[in-house]
Amino acid sequence: MSRLGTIGARLYRGEIGYDFVAKRKFWYAVSILITITAIVGLAVRGLNMGIEFKGGAVFTTPKTSVSVSEAQEYAEEASGHQAIVQKLGNGTLRIQVSELDTAQATKVQNELAKDLDIAADKIDAELVGPSWGEQIANKAWQGLAIFMVLVVIYLAIAFEWRMALAALIALIHDLTITVGVYALVGFEVTPGTVIGLLTILGYSLYDTVVVFDGLKEGAKDITKQTRFTYSELANRSLNGTLVRSINTTVVALLPVAGLLFIGGGFLGAGMLNDISLSLFVGLAAGAYSSIFIATPLVADFKERDPQMKALRKRVLAKRARGEQEGTEGEAPASDGPQDTVPGDAAPAVAGGPGVVGPRGRGRGKSSGRRR
Repeated sequence: MSRLGTIGARLYRGEIGYDFVAKRKFWYAVSILITITAIVGLAVRGLNMGIEFKGGAVFTTPKTSVSVSEAQEYAEEASGHQAIVQKLGNGTLRIQVSELDTAQATKVQNELAKDLDIAADKIDAELVGPSWGEQIANKAWQGLAIFMVLVVIYLAIAFEWRMALAALIALIHDLTITVGVYALVGFEVTPGTVIGLLTILGYSLYDTVVVFDGLKEGAKDITKQTRFTYSELANRSLNGTLVRSINTTVVALLPVAGLLFIGGGFLGAGMLNDISLSLFVGLAAGAYSSIFIATPLVADFKERDPQMKALRKRVLAKRARGEQEGTEGEAPASDGPQDTVPGDAAPAVAGGPGVVGPRGRGRGKSSGRRR
């Protein structure tokens, strides 16, 4: 068995583990810091909304030797607005300029034709109205709201309302971080970005539901035992699925990282960044929240229940008695006969070796002949 498999088995059996729940305040603080950074970035820099949301024109040129930087300079001089230029695989250029109407788009098209030394009718111009993007955004928000409601209802029925609330908080946490990263990085928000945001919600819930399912099974008849508190059982369930969560997250992140860093970065296919960045950040945030946020929150909510409070008191009281009895029960070296069961080796006794009988009566070693 591999070392990772051995560690996973020991985590599942509770032989080793990290106390995520006991250290939850530290991870809450980390999450709050990340969330505040994301909100500040969103408030200060805002989102770089794509042409589908602001309206404008997209110009596609035939194959040309003009560089991206030169084409961007030409487009910004002709339009007076910021331009986004992408070099496509066949050598053509895609020039995107926001907030242009039909007359302005025609003027920019003619100016670009002169600067690029291309016939104006060879440049394909496409106008995009902002209403189309608004419709997409509205539909996306409606879908997100419906999804959240259905998730809360399902989790409340399948598990309980505390788990549903914790999962909802984790989802909002993931979405906030992802949107904040978009604001800080400055990537363009397109319909592909919206699709990516909706996609990560399922991934974010997956690991959380797996842990919740294990916790639900482990917490059956929890009040009838005095070995573990609810928080300790929650931590055991979390450690039992930790390796699985890490493996599924890594496997999901590898192809997305290929799209983002190789396709979008190295190969220059910038349009891949629209969806790959939201997927990459969302998957990573979802794995983080399922481990460090969702389950500790459930433990926090549950420990406020009167039954769980009473259970904690019983568990701690039993442990305190056990420690006290263990300390008081440590007898010094024996100075007299001790009780044992038949067949056990007798301890050393003052006055010489001997065998201890069933009732603790010593029988001296015979020095005379047998009678």
